[in-house]
Amino acid sequence: MFKKLFGKEKKKEDTLIAPLTGKIVSLEEVPDPVFAQKMMGDGFAIEPAEGDVVSPVDGEVVQLFHTKHAIGLKTEAGTEILIHIGLETVAMEGEGFQAHIKQGDHVKVGDPLVSFDLDLVKQKAKSTITPVVITNSEVVTSFDVIASGTVAKGKTESATVVLK
Repeated sequence: MFKKLFGKEKKKEDTLIAPLTGKIVSLEEVPDPVFAQKMMGDGFAIEPAEGDVVSPVDGEVVQLFHTKHAIGLKTEAGTEILIHIGLETVAMEGEGFQAHIKQGDHVKVGDPLVSFDLDLVKQKAKSTITPVVITNSEVVTSFDVIASGTVAKGKTESATVVLK
């Protein structure tokens, strides 16, 4: 109540740092309609140059798929993020993926999440392109991709999220 009266209510916002090194592309360019049509939420994607995924935010690991191809994170502000390594990589059943975290872990920007064999993903999956999606878009008031071209994992500010 006092925060509202005196204007000291903190804005809920997050800046996402690139979780991979590579070329950033718009979600609409992802060759999968679930991501391209933003059915899971808004975001961006990265065509990876190497097989290391780091945390794009300070937060908690809320989900690590048993196949290690996808990670769910949640920030203190409430942003929920899905990092989906490659397309149709679930069929690889974890082959070539190594997790460095587990569900419930707290991570900081740049902490290693998952390493993967980029060449193996190129051989066995539909694509190496990695969507980074805000999955709780119903509470997002604004989402902006602020990076373009090549991004560096753990370093390049890639997007901003403002929550209700």
